[in-house]
Amino acid sequence: MEEVEKRTMTKVSARLIPFLILCYFVAYLDRVNLSFAALEMNKDLAFSATVYGTGAGIFFLSYFLLETPSNLILVRVGARRWIARIMFTWGLLSACMAFITGEMGFYIVRFLLGAAEAGFFPGIIFYLTLWFPAAYRGRIIGMFMAAIPLSAVIGAPLSSLLLYLDGGFGLKGWQWIFILEAIPAIILSVVVYFYLTEKPADAKWLSTDERNWLVGRQEDELAHRESVQTHNVWQALTNPKVLALGVAGISIAYSIYGLSYFLPQVVKAFGVTNMQTGLITAIPFAVGTIGMIWYGRRSDRLLERRSHTVIALLLTGLGLGAAAVIPDPYIKMAWLCLAGFGAFSVLPAFWAMPTAFLSGTAAAAGIAFINSIANIAGFVGPMIIGRIKDATGSFSGGFLVVAGVSVVASVVMLCIGHEKELEQVPNPRLIVEDLPGAVPVE
Repeated sequence: MEEVEKRTMTKVSARLIPFLILCYFVAYLDRVNLSFAALEMNKDLAFSATVYGTGAGIFFLSYFLLETPSNLILVRVGARRWIARIMFTWGLLSACMAFITGEMGFYIVRFLLGAAEAGFFPGIIFYLTLWFPAAYRGRIIGMFMAAIPLSAVIGAPLSSLLLYLDGGFGLKGWQWIFILEAIPAIILSVVVYFYLTEKPADAKWLSTDERNWLVGRQEDELAHRESVQTHNVWQALTNPKVLALGVAGISIAYSIYGLSYFLPQVVKAFGVTNMQTGLITAIPFAVGTIGMIWYGRRSDRLLERRSHTVIALLLTGLGLGAAAVIPDPYIKMAWLCLAGFGAFSVLPAFWAMPTAFLSGTAAAAGIAFINSIANIAGFVGPMIIGRIKDATGSFSGGFLVVAGVSVVASVVMLCIGHEKELEQVPNPRLIVEDLPGAVPVE
C-alpha cells in the first residue's frame, strides 16, 4: 500500500499543485498590483493615503459578504465551473482599473473586483481537501499559498518595470500594469474549465489501484471525523473554533495586506528608484516564500498546527514592531524580513486546522466563513494605516497597530485546543516524511 500511496500522491501533486499555484499567483498579483500602480496613480489622480487605503480595503467588503455563498455555490455546481467563472470576471474587472478617473470610480471597481473574486481562495482550499489526505495538507497548502509571497517576488519588479511603459499608446504606466496583468486571468479561466478534475473518483489520469486507494483513504478519514462529530452548515458557521480561527485570521490578513499594499511606499521613501523599489520590496516576500514551504512541511511532520501558528504570529508582531521604530533602512529591512517570514509561514499550519474537524459542505462553509472574518482586516486595515499615515506622515504607527494585533491573535490561538490529528488519520504508520516525487525535500 505504501508504494501505491507514493505513486498516487506524486501524480496528484504533479498535476494539480503547479497549476493551482499559477492560478493563485495570478489572483494575488491582480489583487496587490495596486500597491505598485499607486506609486504613480495616487499622484495622477490626486489620491490621499486615506483615499488609497479606503479603495484598497473596499475590495474586502464585497469579498466578505459573498465569500461563504460563493463557496456553497462551488460545492453545488463544481469547482471546475465556478473557479473558471471567478477567474474570468476578476480578470475583466482588474483590467477596468486602468480606466478609473477619480475617487468614486476607484471605489466602485475595487468593490466589484472583490465581489468577482469572492470564493476563489476558500474554494481552492476546499478543492485541495478532496484530493489530499490530512497528513499532506500542511505542506500542500504551504506550496499552494507560496503563490502569495511569490507574486510579490516576481510581481514587484515586473510591475515596477511596467511603469516604464508610461506614454505607450497614450496610456500611463500604472494603466499598463492593470491591463497586462489582467490578461493571464482571462486565459487561465478557460484552461481551468478544461483541465481540472472535480473529484478523485473522476480522475482517469490515475490508474485503477491509485484511484481506489485515494477514494478509500479519503472515505476512511471522513468516517473517522464523523465518528467524533458531524456538522451541518449552520453548526460549522457557529462553531466556537471556527469563530476563533476567524478572529485569529484577522491578524494574519492584516499583516499580509499591510506589507502587500504599503511596503512599496515605505521602500520608496528610502530614496530609491521605482525599479529599485520593486527589487527591494521583493526581499521580505522571498523570505516568506521559503519560510512557508519549510514551515508547512515541519507542521505536517509533527502533525501539529496550533503552536506553529502561535510562534509565527509572534514573529510577525516582533518584526513589524521593530521595523516601525527603527529608522535605519538596512536594519528596518532585516526586521521586515522577519515579519515576512512570520506572516507567510503561519498560513499552511493555520489553514490545515479547519479541515481537522470539518468535512464536506460544512468544511466548505467553515473555510469560507473563516476567510470572510479574516478579510475584515483587508477592509479596515488599509484604511487605518492610510489614516495614520495622513495624520503622522509615517507608516510606523500603522505597523505598530498590526504588530499589536498579531500578539493578540497569538493569545486567541492559545485558547483553541490542540486538534488530535493522528486520531483522524486511519493509519499513521503510512504517513511519509515528505511528499514523494513531485517536490523532493532533499
